[in-house]
This record gives sequence, structure tokens and C-alpha cells, in this order.
Amino acid sequence: MTSVTTSQLDTSITETNLPEAQFDNFFALFEQPVQFELIQNQLDQRLRQLQKHYHPDNVAKNSTEANVAKSLQQAEQASAIINQAYQTLSRADSRAGYLLDMAGQAQTLENSIADLEFLEDAMDLRIDLDEAIDSKDKSTLQQLHPQIADRLSTQAMYFNQAYTSQDWQTAIDATQKLKFLVKLDADITIALDNLADSHQTDDDLYV
Repeated sequence: MTSVTTSQLDTSITETNLPEAQFDNFFALFEQPVQFELIQNQLDQRLRQLQKHYHPDNVAKNSTEANVAKSLQQAEQASAIINQAYQTLSRADSRAGYLLDMAGQAQTLENSIADLEFLEDAMDLRIDLDEAIDSKDKSTLQQLHPQIADRLSTQAMYFNQAYTSQDWQTAIDATQKLKFLVKLDADITIALDNLADSHQTDDDLYV
């Protein structure tokens, strides 16, 4: 699942405070236990530490003139992995998929969802959401948001229980559903933010 691999990093990256091996494991990189339930504030704090460590100014300051270009390139590659790791661990669907990948159980993740009842409910939510976004219906969006959040919470619970008990098929099913619901949640959050920004802009016109 990693688009930037440690094989792309020169071994001299280990001159930093982070061993190269940690780049192979997003949980280790962010100093988190290998489990589904994580604390977002801890991820945010670790991200700031890593970004500061691999900031070009910091890397250049600690490099000799002869190898500064190489060190900056390595730092750029490391930063790409760090950002990918943060995005992966921050989202429920990608975190679940990454855990399944680590367990060697991600082969069928891209298959279609087999639960027709879930699909019908999810498609109804998608239609209602798209209509509310198109009409800028804030009231409907606010009603839909907790409904989607509840379904997300339920599937996250199902995944966590299945992953812990190594019930891989149930974990895969929950991950597939999480992907759909996370997209809905992201879309509705963006829509509400856009409406809030639009309202603020309108208010500023009358100041």
C-alpha cells in the first residue's frame, strides 16, 4: 500500500534520529501500537515532530556542503512517507486497510460490497447528500451528518472486533463499508464548511 518505499531512501537516512526500519511500519514511525483505535492528538503531535526534523532548513543546517543536495533529496523522500503514513493512520478506512495489508489479508479489499441492505442504505444517503449539496440545504446536511457518523462508528466497531479476533472476512467487509462511509463523511464536512464560509463572506459584505 506504500507508494514510497524505504528502498528509495539511501541508508544514510539512518543518520537521523529515526532508524530506517521504522519507515517500513507506519505505526512504528508514528510511535503508535499496531491497533485500530488510535488517538488523533498523538498522531498530530508526532507529525509536527517529524516535519520539524525533516524540514529542509534543519536538514541543510546539519549537512556538510558536499552532501547537502543528497541529504535534502533523502529528506524529501522521507517527508513523502511521513505524510502518507499520517494520512493512512488518520482515516478509519485506510487505517483498517493498512492493518489488513500488514496481516496479509488485503487481497480482496477491492471486491464489491456484497451486503445489499448496506448498499441500498448507503446509496439512499448518497442521493440525499448530493441533493442537499446541490441545493445548499444546510438543514438537511446537518441532519445527515450524525446519521453518517453513527454508521461510521458502527462499522469501525465491527472492524475492531473482527480484527482483534482475526475474523478476516468480517474485517474486510467492514473496511469496504468504511471506505464508502468515510467518503460520504468527507463530502458532507466539505459541504458544511463551504456553506459556513459562504455565510461568513456574506456577513463581511455588510460590515
